[in-house]
Amino acid sequence: MEQAIDIRSPAQGRGAASAAILKTEQLSVQFGGLAALSQVNFEVARDEVRAIIGPNGAGKSTFFNCLTGVLRPTGGRILFNGDDITGLPSNKISQKGIARSYQITNILPNATALENVRIAAQSRRHAWNMVAHHSAFADINEKAEMALDSVGLLNKAGELAANLSHGQQRNLEIGIALATEPSLLCLDEPTAGMSAAETHETMQLVKRIGEKNLTILIVEHDMEVVMELADRITVLHYGAILAEGTPEEIQQNPKVLEVYLKT
Repeated sequence: MEQAIDIRSPAQGRGAASAAILKTEQLSVQFGGLAALSQVNFEVARDEVRAIIGPNGAGKSTFFNCLTGVLRPTGGRILFNGDDITGLPSNKISQKGIARSYQITNILPNATALENVRIAAQSRRHAWNMVAHHSAFADINEKAEMALDSVGLLNKAGELAANLSHGQQRNLEIGIALATEPSLLCLDEPTAGMSAAETHETMQLVKRIGEKNLTILIVEHDMEVVMELADRITVLHYGAILAEGTPEEIQQNPKVLEVYLKT
């Protein structure tokens, strides 16, 4: 069977020997009679970059929604750093150290780039204060500027988010997530709608931030992106794990080739 995917420079298993930072046990979600997730047992090592792929309807978004508190599972458990976080709301999940970007850009378009990330940084550092001026929070401003710098947007700090290019807006959302100082970053289709140049820049960005004691989960349809960035890949199909392995193993897995890669 011919292989259609060219692996250029796959990551080399940085997290392979690390303890699991995230585990799910028999994680299940039912929508009426439909099993969106069916007893999913999953774990990702600390500092690993893990990609989650699968056909449309495979359960990828449902899985991310459970991990990040958007959706409450109907069965099973989610363990993060050994703590049971099953069913916690999104704000509590964020405080535990899990951050997420969304498939559809989720920014404040009429706020500046700096204001977008500063709000995220403040959510972790201080109780919300509608009275005190933002300049009173020097540490918040510093964290926000560091987050912008990490995604290459410090020179756009004063620009309204609405005026940024699509690629810059997507990377701003990653900056917003980083401003919460997560130990696990969930990226939902980070290169969706990007030009080839923007996709390349975002891939380099993910590589850089993945080297900073950060575990990354990526849902992504672009197989070139997946194969270059991921240490390991989990393939979902009809709400269950079909296969897991390195990029090389997934590329050569007959079941994956049949139901997803279509080669």
